[in-house]
Amino acid sequence: MIGASISVKPLIIAVFAISSFLALLYLSPSTKPIPLNSSVLSVSHREKLSIWSVKRVMEWRPCKWWLQGHVSVLPPENNGYIRVDCYGGLNQMRRDFCDGVGIARLLNATLVLPKFEAAAYWNESSGFADVFDVDYFIQQMNGFVKVVKDFPGEIASKEPFLVDCSKRKGQFDYVESVLPQLLEHRYISITPAMSQRRDRYPQYAKAAFCQACYRALRLTRSLEKKASELLEAIPKPFLALHLRFEPDMVAYSQCEYLGLPPASMQAIDAARGDRKKWTGELAQLWRKRGKCPLTPSETALTFQALSIPTNTNIYLAAGDGLMEIDGLKSIYRNVFTKSALLSGEDFTNMHGNTKAALDYYVSINSDSYIATYFGNMDKMVSAMRAYKGLHKTLFLNRKAFAELTFQGLKGEELLQALWIAHKDDYVMGRGYALPDCFCEFKL
Repeated sequence: MIGASISVKPLIIAVFAISSFLALLYLSPSTKPIPLNSSVLSVSHREKLSIWSVKRVMEWRPCKWWLQGHVSVLPPENNGYIRVDCYGGLNQMRRDFCDGVGIARLLNATLVLPKFEAAAYWNESSGFADVFDVDYFIQQMNGFVKVVKDFPGEIASKEPFLVDCSKRKGQFDYVESVLPQLLEHRYISITPAMSQRRDRYPQYAKAAFCQACYRALRLTRSLEKKASELLEAIPKPFLALHLRFEPDMVAYSQCEYLGLPPASMQAIDAARGDRKKWTGELAQLWRKRGKCPLTPSETALTFQALSIPTNTNIYLAAGDGLMEIDGLKSIYRNVFTKSALLSGEDFTNMHGNTKAALDYYVSINSDSYIATYFGNMDKMVSAMRAYKGLHKTLFLNRKAFAELTFQGLKGEELLQALWIAHKDDYVMGRGYALPDCFCEFKL
């Protein structure tokens, strides 16, 4: 009996440890295994149609209450002036500015054209008027919110009172927290909160936000001409791919990538700074939650699973510094970039914002659009494509890719399972995150 008890005890401990680890994986909200059945794993049942050939049952379309102009008449008197101070890349600044338009209408304020902060990190020095058609914006916002190009003469020489809302989250309320500052100082600058609560906005404030984001902002004539030249130079039809695998993006994700060449690992480590990557079991859990950018090779594999032909013309909507791009180009050889299609001093002298504007313009006018992440550009592009009635838009499912590879699937089985995961997303129109100005439409 003593010998039996000694031999059983370690077994019990081992079983308990394994059970605890499995419970951790199971209880994690993003690590429940994707169900697989015989129809998924059967080669004979794998669908060969391109993902774009699948019939959808749901689409996002602009809500009628916004398109039909159901807005309240602007009050004759306002509470002061608001300028939005914008930071980051073009699409982050565009997002913050659109938020500021809704805030100005919410607080019954006159909107002053935004200040785009110069950023060496983004190779950026261009302002709002260098990217967007100012007069067109003001004209399109007529009746939604009053817009002026600058603070009026008597206060133009003074710095506005700064109200930084960027770190506010949760139940932050602009009427309670910002309106008193506006009434006191009469002209303020704001940095909008990262987490907006537009669901609580009155409809006229929502309408101002929607109008600004999707109808009133268009590129300057010179920039739109350059973007049109780029669009014309791309062989048709084409797919626009927003691929994110730059060193800073990988470092920010805190993801662990094993097996990358030394040069890529060094670039990631150099960009990481104090941000530590997850390792071991935590790295697996992080990846299973869909937090890790797909590599170009993983992107190419997913394209094959979606039956996207390898001779597809692909426009790479991305900045400089992409790593491991040969992992995509070795399979999909018709890959085009703006630097290869455009030439001339006017292009080489362009900064980050104006180059990003070219990618944005091409992406919203492409035959199809795929993103490997879901950042500010992807949200803006998917919304504009929905506004234009272009619904061949898809965000690659990083969570599904991680789950299926951790399950050990390879080859044809992996391709079939990836097809099922993405087909369901595409059919149901999932992943667009467009509730503010767009409504679900059943087909």
